[in-house]
Parts: sequence; C-alpha cells; structure tokens
Amino acid sequence: MLNALMNSDKKRILRTCCSIHLVHDGLTDMLYALLPLLREAFGLSYAEVALVRSSHRLAAAVFQIPVSILSERFEPRILLAFGTVIAGIGYLGLSLASNYMAILTFIFLSGCGAGFQHPLSSGIISNTFPNVGQRSALGIYNAFGDIGKMSFLGLTVFTTAYLGLSWKLPAHGAGLVTIILAFGVLIFLKRAQTNFGSLEKVSLQEVSVTKGWGIKDYNGFCVLSAIAAIDSMTRTGFLTFVAFLMIEKGVTIEWAASGVFVTAFGGMCGRYAVGLIAERLGVAKTIMLTEIATSILIFIILVVPSLLSFLLLPLLGVFLNGTSSAIYGTVSDLAVSNKHSRVFGIIYTLGSICGIIAPFLYGILADRFDIETVMVVAALTILLTVPLCWKLQNRLENLNRQF
Repeated sequence: MLNALMNSDKKRILRTCCSIHLVHDGLTDMLYALLPLLREAFGLSYAEVALVRSSHRLAAAVFQIPVSILSERFEPRILLAFGTVIAGIGYLGLSLASNYMAILTFIFLSGCGAGFQHPLSSGIISNTFPNVGQRSALGIYNAFGDIGKMSFLGLTVFTTAYLGLSWKLPAHGAGLVTIILAFGVLIFLKRAQTNFGSLEKVSLQEVSVTKGWGIKDYNGFCVLSAIAAIDSMTRTGFLTFVAFLMIEKGVTIEWAASGVFVTAFGGMCGRYAVGLIAERLGVAKTIMLTEIATSILIFIILVVPSLLSFLLLPLLGVFLNGTSSAIYGTVSDLAVSNKHSRVFGIIYTLGSICGIIAPFLYGILADRFDIETVMVVAALTILLTVPLCWKLQNRLENLNRQF
C-alpha cells in the first residue's frame, strides 16, 4: 500500500533516511555488545559501565532540540551529514582509547553526532508523508534502525566471540563506514526536499499555533512524552543489562552480547509490524498491548533457563522495540507540519534524558543488589504506561474533532 503512494523522490528520501538511521542505531546499540568486553578489559564496575551508556545519551539529549531548531533555518541535509561524521569520529576514537576517561570522551562525542539524526530524519519523513502512510513510513524507518542494530551487533559478536579478535576492530570499522556514508546524505537528499521552515504546508486550522513550538495540544503531548519516557527507561535499562543477565545464567562473556543481537532481530520485525497495527487498531490500544506484553515477557525470561531465555528474546524485542513506532508516529499528530522536526527533537530529548538516568540508576541497583532486581524494576516500570494510554486516547479524539 505504501509503495503505491510513493513517487521516485519520496522513495529516495525514505531510503536515504532509512540508511542513515541504520548506521546511527547500529553505532548506538553495538555499544551494548561492547560493554561486557570493556568491563573485562578495564575492570569497570556496573555503575561505570552504565555511565558509559549514559554519556552517549547525555550528548544526544543536549543536541537534539538545538539541532531541530537550526533545521528550520539551515539545510537539514547539511546538519544530518555533519552529525553523522561526528558520530563516526567518536567510534574511531573509541577504538584507540586506552583508559576509562578516553572511553567516556569518545562515546560522548559519538552521542553528540547521534543527536542530529532522529529529529532531522523523522522530520524529513513526516513532511514527505504528511497524511496517509506516515506511520507506515516511520515504521519502515524504525525497522531499518533495528536492521542496523542487528547488523552492527552481529558483526561485533562475530569478530569478538567467534573470531576472537579485539573489540577495537568493530569499533574502528563502524567509525569508518559511518563517515563514508555521511556523504550519501549530501548526494541523495536535495535542498528543496528537506526544507522545514516554510509555512506553505500549514493548514488553515494550524495557523493559530504556528508560532512557538507548534504543539496543537500541550496536555496530549505531555501524556505522549510521559509514555515515551517510561518506554525509553525500560528499553534502555533492559538492553544495557541483558548481556549481564545472560552471564549470570551461565553464558560466556563473549556470547552473552548476542542476547542484545537476538533482541534487536525481534525489534526489527516489531518496528514495522507495530507501525502497521497502530494504523488499524489505534495508537493507545497498540501501545497498551505492547507494553503489557513487554512486562510479562521480562518476568518470564527471568525465571526460565538460559536456552529458553534466548529463544524468547526475539519475541520480547518485537514489543520492547516495536512500541516506539506507535509512539513516534503520533508526534506529528500533535504538531503543525512546519514544526515537526522541532517537536520530534523535544520528545527524543526526553527519551534521551530517561536513557541517561535509567542505566545509571539501574547500574547502582545492580551493584547494590543484583541484575534480577534491575529486570524486575524495569518490568514493573513499563506498566505505568497503561493508565496514560487511556488519557492519550481521549486527547487524540478531542484533537481530531478540533483539527
């Protein structure tokens, strides 16, 4: 259906944004596979491991809103290419790191580059598909993020666990590939196709809210942001420590990282599938179902043997990662068309802030108690989204009547 709605320009834009998303999410999540190796190589505590993860999120959080605002004045494709180069340089530096402070510095730098990608690419896609097919397009875009996670994680596990090579090799290779692909943004995205600042596409009903942040319903946006924040806390916390959970279940350090890989495999399918389901079932009901399923599966994985845990991780990934397609596909419903990138920047930043706090708090919890306690807390936290989904449903219904 979506393919029938796309001309050649729309296809090129979607493919380019998907490719960049693949690379950025690949860089972001291969860190999960590197964390157990970095802990062993540098003798890190769980809190120090979590701080590495949080430093990346912190950098992304700092840059997402400023970059989204800049995109209304400057060419998004230039900003997107620049951020991608910075992310690649960060991983090149990581491959040369010889101490903990160097690791933190280069991961922070890579996070700075990552802060450019999500608000810019999401804004480009939502403006390219303003009405029918937007959630499906964003679902495809999100699915490519998980393809990147799976690919980069898979290569990291293969080179370190199967080939027995140093963790520095995948970090170096990922950095080089990212820098090279950044130039594709300049080639395949045209200036006219990524202009966010124009008021030409704003409908008559939206004119009254074009100033400021361009949010149609602040209450509805706050509810959606709260759901996104809780979802991000659970997802980041689980993915940060799933490898360590597998280690406690008796899996070797090298192969434990594949727990993130198989979760990302499920997430790749879930991003696209949940986007399609949300188009038909509705956003609130879809989010509610996926979050409840996430909580139940985390509890099951905690109590079953390691082999069955691995078999369940892809299914968990469908719900754990797939929910974001419904959440972020709703952002444009709450914002005027020429402010999409700015509003995406806000909600991605909120998610990043939670991604900063959650791993660090979970790391302290793991040091004080154990990994199982971390997973129980994550599984219970995600259930806080259920009452919020009912509130979101009401806000969206009111908004549809107004606009």
